[in-house]
Amino acid sequence: MEHNPRQLSTDRSDTRARLCEVALELFAEQGYEKTSLREIAERLGVTKAALYYYFKSKEDIVRSLVEDYVAQLDELIAWAKTQTPGPDTRAQIVTRYLDIVADGSAVFRMLHQNQAAVSGLAAAKERGEVFRERIDSLVDLLTGPHATLRDQVRAASCLMSVSFGCMHYQDKAPDQAELRNVLLDVALDLVDATPAHASA
Repeated sequence: MEHNPRQLSTDRSDTRARLCEVALELFAEQGYEKTSLREIAERLGVTKAALYYYFKSKEDIVRSLVEDYVAQLDELIAWAKTQTPGPDTRAQIVTRYLDIVADGSAVFRMLHQNQAAVSGLAAAKERGEVFRERIDSLVDLLTGPHATLRDQVRAASCLMSVSFGCMHYQDKAPDQAELRNVLLDVALDLVDATPAHASA
């Protein structure tokens, strides 16, 4: 039987993503320190050897989770650099950022809940600086060159309100659609951005 190389690649990617998802669930449920690679493999229904094909340690999994998040931010930044500056572009940047943060909020809640356990990991040490660099890039894209300090602070506040709001309210808000709309409304107001369809 012939195998499609692209299908094999997709299968590996899906398995890796599922491993990360299961690990994140267990880290959140019982803590990073108390979760073993064996438990992650068992919940996923694979052997420990199969898990080793993708990750050699729990630190590798945490690093992968952070790297995946950063890669999405890099894609957003690269896309934003190709767009014409203006209110609609600012609105699209903020909206896409919100979607990335909402998907990744579970990762950061896990890191926050397991601060003592993960504080010594290389991934934990690196992510602060890496994240600051991306925020600086997004602030520049939201404000443009020669922006005033006020505009820079408003743009940074916009991004931080999205990040904090997602992490703090995602488990508290009964209606996730309403939460997304509220977060977006507050964030867009901070950077004077209105989506083109909203002003039509």
